[in-house]
Amino acid sequence: MYKIIDGLLSALARLPLGVLYVISDVILYPLMRYVLRYRLNLIQLTMPKALPGLAYTQRKRVIKKFYHHFCDYIVETIKLLHISDEEMMKRMSFKNLEVVTDALEQGRSVTLYFAHVFNWEWATSVTLHMKGEYGGREVCFGQVYRPLKNKCMDRLMLKVRSRFGSESWPKSTVFRHLIQKKNEGVLTLTGFMSDQKPSHGDKTHVVRFLHRPTALITGTEQQCRKLDTVPVYWDMYCLGRGYYQITCRPLPLPSESESYEITDSYARMLQHTIRRDPSLWLWTHNRWKKPVRYVYGK
Repeated sequence: MYKIIDGLLSALARLPLGVLYVISDVILYPLMRYVLRYRLNLIQLTMPKALPGLAYTQRKRVIKKFYHHFCDYIVETIKLLHISDEEMMKRMSFKNLEVVTDALEQGRSVTLYFAHVFNWEWATSVTLHMKGEYGGREVCFGQVYRPLKNKCMDRLMLKVRSRFGSESWPKSTVFRHLIQKKNEGVLTLTGFMSDQKPSHGDKTHVVRFLHRPTALITGTEQQCRKLDTVPVYWDMYCLGRGYYQITCRPLPLPSESESYEITDSYARMLQHTIRRDPSLWLWTHNRWKKPVRYVYGK
């Protein structure tokens, strides 16, 4: 089954992006938005609470744009199976990358705080904009992921995410991998998608996020503190259809304080990103599935 799906998608990926966008508009968008109504009820439930300042007509426009971005995300991810490095470098750019490279030159590994802002799958192309060594030390590029239940799709997504030479580490074993790299003297640049709802049993930190008490993942900050890495926020912009830019923004450095200052800063920056263009965030993921209580001043 994997070989069949991989073969079909690889053939589809050979089409120009212009043709894939026609497929996105003519086939995928009507299917997702009107036929399947993919998680539309969830979006209509959460968006008014998260963005109360938007009028009904404005929310309708945001939802429409979101589904277009979501369908573009699908074809753009498929395109990763067959796209040249040169074209990807034109379409996915990075600003203030010296925030990352300066840390590496100083012998500090980097923890990247990222989010499900379209198109996050293209962010792995950062390897095309960087060297393999900094300060005379090898750099390993990696990202943390949650394995999919569908083994076929999980294998396919791992192939896509390794397209530009980065490694994918399961959430359950990432700390072990990072410790191993550190013991080997290898610097790491690791991306954490920290806007997901925490897994069952994870230690969480509750903040006021998008007007609602929200439990945030704290494992990213905990690993950042334990490994003494430099935290950086990747702020995603859509410059035009099929063109994206990530601006690297520094986060507070790890300290001995028991407060979650890095997580709090990440939440504020992500909230600004979402409010700047709500249609780019993945609203189909239920981050408020379980109610939590926010204690003011904590």
